[in-house]
Amino acid sequence: MTSVLDTADLRRRVQDVLDAELAAQAEVLAELGPDVEDLLRAVRALLRGGKRLRAAFLYWGARAAGLPDSPALVRLAGAMELFQAAALIHDDVMDDSDTRRGMPAAHRSLATQHVDRGWAGDGERFGLAGAVLAGNLCLTWTDEVYATSGLPAEDLARGRTVFDRMRTQLMAGQFLDVVESVRPWEGVADEERVARAGRVIRYKSAKYTVEHPLLLGATVGGLGPAGLDALSRYGLDVGRAFQLRDDLLGVFGDPEETGKPAGDDLREGKRTVLLAHALAGAGVDARERVERLVGRADLERTDVDELRGIISGSGAVEVVEAEIDRLAASARDALAEAPGLDPEAREVLLALVTTATARSA
Repeated sequence: MTSVLDTADLRRRVQDVLDAELAAQAEVLAELGPDVEDLLRAVRALLRGGKRLRAAFLYWGARAAGLPDSPALVRLAGAMELFQAAALIHDDVMDDSDTRRGMPAAHRSLATQHVDRGWAGDGERFGLAGAVLAGNLCLTWTDEVYATSGLPAEDLARGRTVFDRMRTQLMAGQFLDVVESVRPWEGVADEERVARAGRVIRYKSAKYTVEHPLLLGATVGGLGPAGLDALSRYGLDVGRAFQLRDDLLGVFGDPEETGKPAGDDLREGKRTVLLAHALAGAGVDARERVERLVGRADLERTDVDELRGIISGSGAVEVVEAEIDRLAASARDALAEAPGLDPEAREVLLALVTTATARSA
């Protein structure tokens, strides 16, 4: 069955934009010599996959505002994928992740190349340095693609505030995640754990995944204040539900579907809403076991299975699933209240609620 993400042939067209942009940037970098191909290769591999959700929300936000389909609009949507690529590359460095979408993470791939070539120095440090620079290139290209999308200058100027806010808040949201990963949860009230994890969701994921791309497209398209307010509520609800689903997949997901090892979030010690609810619902012994095991990079499969059992037994999964359902329903209500939206775009945005929140990867 055709995915709603392929409506207007959007995913293929966005991929064409990304391929053309990387080819153009390769020409810009050609005078530096063949060594920089390693950076391009890392970005190119990452940009060949993905659901293109952020591009879809920007595109359909603009269409909802009445902007017609055009190559320029698709190019603008492609900027969101470059921005996500930067976030993913840097996120994998910060999380010390081995894989992304079933492939070695950029810093791991670069480190392997260093070792295979017999170069001097520390391969891991080389990989980390290369990944940071690859992510920075993606950030630079995000701005470049935005500015050269081909849409009228007055439309792009109208969206610039949202564009800049999105980038600034994501970087600070990433830092909130880093802070939360090292700030002790011992002795913290259950409600505060949930609230702190929820704040990270809001600024690290929900806004840049759904709300900001959607509002960026709608603002560029000239949607009025009442429509923007309703889409903001829709976007935050869908974005929060998206990340809650991601938290569940990070613990219970099938590696064949997610592209990451089973229980990777447990090894990384991610302080998620799911984990906060698990601690709240677990008994004393089970809670101590969770606190002892979560965050250990050497977790065995048996440890992961034990933690899964504790989380399931705590009732946390049911709580998170119920919250996903509540947020999805709230998003649909907000969309129904949004005035002046293009009918086709409204239907696509309605379908995207399910796509973003009921996924398996």
